[in-house]
Amino acid sequence: MAKDRAAFMGPRLRRLRREMGLTQAVMAEDLGVSPSYIALMERNQRPMTAEMLLKLAQTYQLDVASLAGERGEEFAARLDGVMRDPLFTDLELTAMDVEDVSRSYPAVAEAVIRLYTAYRDGQLALADRSGEGHDAPDPVAEARRFLSARRNSFPAIDDHAERIAAEIGGADNFAAYFKEKHKLGVRRLPPDIMMGAVRRLDRHRGEIALDETLDRASQAFQLALQIAYLDMRETLDAALAEGGFTSENSERLARRALASYAAGAVMMPYRAFVKAAERRQYDMEALSRQFGASFEQIAHRLTTLQQPGQEGVPFFFIRVDAAGNVSKRLDGAGFPFARHGGSCPLWSLHQAFTRPREIITEWVELPDGEKYFTIVRTVTAGGGAWGAPRIERAVALGCAAKHAHRLIYTQGQDLKSVKSTPIGVACRLCHRIECAARAEPPIGRQVLPDDYRRTIAPFGFSDR
Repeated sequence: MAKDRAAFMGPRLRRLRREMGLTQAVMAEDLGVSPSYIALMERNQRPMTAEMLLKLAQTYQLDVASLAGERGEEFAARLDGVMRDPLFTDLELTAMDVEDVSRSYPAVAEAVIRLYTAYRDGQLALADRSGEGHDAPDPVAEARRFLSARRNSFPAIDDHAERIAAEIGGADNFAAYFKEKHKLGVRRLPPDIMMGAVRRLDRHRGEIALDETLDRASQAFQLALQIAYLDMRETLDAALAEGGFTSENSERLARRALASYAAGAVMMPYRAFVKAAERRQYDMEALSRQFGASFEQIAHRLTTLQQPGQEGVPFFFIRVDAAGNVSKRLDGAGFPFARHGGSCPLWSLHQAFTRPREIITEWVELPDGEKYFTIVRTVTAGGGAWGAPRIERAVALGCAAKHAHRLIYTQGQDLKSVKSTPIGVACRLCHRIECAARAEPPIGRQVLPDDYRRTIAPFGFSDR
C-alpha cells in the first residue's frame, strides 16, 4: 500500500510544474517524454517510476526525498483536519473516506478546504467585531443592513414627503412654510456664530439658523431635513420600528439615514423626479439643475426609485475618501459590497481624485461575470469661505448591465461589445489570481513560495 502511495504523485507533480512556471510540453521536453505522458502522470493514470523520479530530481536539482516523501500526505492531513470540526460530526466520515477523496478527487477536496477556510475566517471576523458575546454590536453595519434589506426604498416616506412638497410649492418657499406652519424664521449666520453647526433649531429665538457659507443645494437640503424631523416624525418612527436594532447607536444612525432620505424626497418628490429622470435619460447634471440639488444629492435619490409600478433604473451608490475609506453606501441594485474594508483599486472610483469634478464612466465586471455600468465623480464638502475646511470625496453610481441602455451615458455605444474593467468586491473575496493590484491573498487560497518563480502579481497561488 505504501509503495502504491509513493508511485502515484499526480497532484504533487502538477503543483511542482506550476510552481516552476512550466507547461506540460516544456517539462516533457526536459524529461525526454511526451506531453501526454506528463498529463497522464498528473491525473494519476500513470505511476511515477523510480527512474522518472530520479530524472525529475536531477533535471531540476531537487531533493529526491522531498519529492517521494510525505509532503503529499500533508494535503490529506489538511482535509482530515477540516473534517474533524464539530460541524461534520454527524457525517461519520472515516479516515479512509477522507484519504480517498483527497487522492482521487483533489480539486473537490481543495474546494472543501477553501470553503471551510472562508467559513472559519468569517466566524473569526464576527467574533472580533462582537467583542464578548453580543455586547458590542457594530452600529454602522447594522444601520447599513437595515437600509440594504429594503433596497433603500421607503414608499411611505416618499408619499408623505410628496404631500409636504406639494404644500411647500418649491424650495424657494421653505421660509414661508416654516413661518406659516411652525412660526419659525430662517436666518443665515456666519460660521463663527454657528460655532461648528451648519443648522440649528433655536426655539427660544423662534428661528432656524443656517451657516451662510452653505451653497444653495446644501441650504435647501438642511431646511428639508428640519422639515423631516418636525413634520415626519411618526412616519420615520414607523419605518424604524421594523428594524429590531440591538443598540441605541444603531437606531440613531438609521434614523439619520431615513431623515436624509425624507429630505431628499421633499426636495425631489418621487413621481416628478422619476418622470424627469426617465425623460432626461438619467442625465445627472441636468437633473441637478432642474431640482436645485447637488450631484451627490441626485445620486442618493436615484438609488431610491423602486416603488412598484413606478420603478426607475435600480442603482447602487458608494462614497469614498482619498484613503479608500467608505463613508456611505446605498444599494438599490443588489451590488455585492464588501462588508468591511475598501473596494477594488482597479475601479475608476479610486482614480477620480486625479480628475476632479469630471464625470468618468466605466463598465466593470465582477469575477462571477456580472457586469455593471458606473458613473464616477468627485464631490466637495465644506469650503464656502477662505480657510474653511474642505473635504474631497469620490462617489460612484452604478447599475446592472441590463439597465444601462436607458442611460444617456451609454448612447452611441455598442453594448454587446463593450470592454469591461475586471474588478473584485475586495481582495480577500476576489480570486482573480493574476491581479497585479492585489493587496492581500484571497480567503482559502494557498500562497506559493517564490523559491523557483516570482509572479508579476504580489502573490502566487497553488491550484490545490
